[in-house]
Parts: sequence; C-alpha cells; structure tokens
Amino acid sequence: MSRQIVSTAGAPKAIGPYSQAISAAAGQLLFCSGQIPLDPATGEMVGAGDVRAQTERVLENLGAVLTAGGASFGSVVKTTIFLLDLGDFGVVNEIYARYFPGSPPARATVQAAGLPRGALVEIEAIATVES
Repeated sequence: MSRQIVSTAGAPKAIGPYSQAISAAAGQLLFCSGQIPLDPATGEMVGAGDVRAQTERVLENLGAVLTAGGASFGSVVKTTIFLLDLGDFGVVNEIYARYFPGSPPARATVQAAGLPRGALVEIEAIATVES
C-alpha cells in the first residue's frame, strides 16, 4: 500500500517524530495526527486555560490539515478527542458540533493524564479523500 505525507503551513509543524497527516489506501484515506491549540504562524499555544478558545484553534488546525490532504470536515469518518478534564466535555461538544453539522463521524472521547505542551484538548481524525 502506498502512503503519502501531507503537510501544510496552515497548521502547526509537527513537534515530534510524526506527520500532520498520511494519505493511504491508494489515496482514499487520510489519517490526521492529533492537533493541539498551537497558532501555526507562531507555534505558540493559544487560549491558556480557556478550553473554548483552544477547541476552536484545534478544529481550525485540523481543518487546514484536512484541506491539505484533499478532505474536509464532511468527509471525516472517525475522530478521537483527548481532554485533560472530562468536565470540559459539554463545551468541547458544543464547538465540535458546529464543525460537523450534518452526519457527524464516529467518535471516541477520552480523558488524558496530560497532553503535549499543557494543552486542554487534542483532536485526531480519519477522513476519506474527496474526489
């Protein structure tokens, strides 16, 4: 199976040994790495202590990666949301729902003991590449 690295300046550069996304299965699936609330222009964390602002930035970053890989929020089939505090679930869910207004993808949400750079939220996705 062939695989192709997808990278965009519209989302933060990887802060470790991983790619922003990988297109696989003959270019039909896009596996997006988890996005945290980093400003892609500065590499700095946004919304310190504000899960609402962080979730908005995470989804904007994820949208940039999806676009760079030939996908969109409408073609996402699975997401995983990692939260530092499951008490933030309602706020994150409210914002998330705006990005997936039609038929939302399958999803898992888990509480993590910690996230990179002290983030409050991280979201990863798998999407089909749009023809």
